[in-house]
Amino acid sequence: MQDDQPEEKDRNFVTALARGLELLRAFEAGETYLGNGELSKRTGIPKPSVSRLTYTLTQLGYLKYNSHLEKYLLGPGVLALGYRFFASHGIRQLARPYMQELANSTDCAIALGDVDRNAITYVEVCQGTGPLVMRLEAGSRLPVVSTAIGRAWLCGVSEQRRTAFLEQLKTADPKQWEAAQGVIDKSLADYQRYGFVFSEGDWENEISAVAVPLILEGGSEVMAINCGGASLRLTHQILTEKLGPRLKRLASSIQDQLKHG
Repeated sequence: MQDDQPEEKDRNFVTALARGLELLRAFEAGETYLGNGELSKRTGIPKPSVSRLTYTLTQLGYLKYNSHLEKYLLGPGVLALGYRFFASHGIRQLARPYMQELANSTDCAIALGDVDRNAITYVEVCQGTGPLVMRLEAGSRLPVVSTAIGRAWLCGVSEQRRTAFLEQLKTADPKQWEAAQGVIDKSLADYQRYGFVFSEGDWENEISAVAVPLILEGGSEVMAINCGGASLRLTHQILTEKLGPRLKRLASSIQDQLKHG
């Protein structure tokens, strides 16, 4: 389990529940089956405990068991939770028309994301009509430090929250953490100058993007929105003079809708 879990500090913390959720998180994108041994190795939970937890999660419908492989895959209960999350996340419905309009007019991918632990997760994605280098969907998880959307989130949160995130990142993903400070300093400078941040071939060589933080509820909640596509087409000048300003206006429109809607 993650080192920052408070089970030994907080009497209200339910360790069994936390461990069960850790097992569900252990399934990565594109994977299907994992056995108890693999789950134990990934989570650090002792195998006897894993066996009891997987049995319980199977009974509840969050896992499905393949007796031939003696392994588990995520069950429909997890999908139901995902649908309920998206249904309750009203910002998606509000933001989508603005995002789709920008995607259509720029032939780029526009994504709305939120940070979950050491990654940023797309909660909504709108695509342009033309061919794109990479098509990601809602639920995709991206690194924070090397992506424009992650950098925008870091610029939007308070210094205290940014410091806390970096402390967690140091343990969870040392590679990201080592590169973080210089990247964050540059992104903060870009955000101060332009009101948006960049990633030009930093995450994927062929992808460039610009992003802005979406600051909600007076800063108590921060998400981020990016606009990206092929680096050959999205030059620094286009990002700076066209896409960045349009993305800022998009974020302002969403915030205005939330205030008056």
